[in-house]
Amino acid sequence: MARPRQPIDLIAAKGKKHLTKAEIEERKNAEVKAPDDNIRAPSYLDGDLKEEFDRIAKELIRVKIMSNLDQDALARFIIARKMYVKVTQEMLTETDYLFNKDIVGIQDKYFKQCRAAASDLGLTISSRCKLVIPKNEEEDKPKSKWDAYK
Repeated sequence: MARPRQPIDLIAAKGKKHLTKAEIEERKNAEVKAPDDNIRAPSYLDGDLKEEFDRIAKELIRVKIMSNLDQDALARFIIARKMYVKVTQEMLTETDYLFNKDIVGIQDKYFKQCRAAASDLGLTISSRCKLVIPKNEEEDKPKSKWDAYK
């Protein structure tokens, strides 16, 4: 089974492929980059959820993870999180709900939806680690033992 395609910057940073400059340029030109110039909260989100959408979208744009295509995914995450928090708060106020299998099952479903959406968007630590391009450490190391004295 083939591995998922990786951006050329990530391949070059890992140093695992020996590509010519022409091949690198060709791959960069072939990569699809979705624009991030028209990101707005969907109309089906209410006031508080729109504010949360704008806050998270701003951060994702800043780290260059989000594009126009991700608007709906972020909205689904925000809705799932709101519903999870609502069910959890009800469970904490009504102690009988803690032993109700149906309500605990609903809470679990919302949690799983929230976690999956967060992972897809790069909102979790582990998903961001997969997105980070490793820094080239060779620039910091001296080429020979005498370069440190220059």
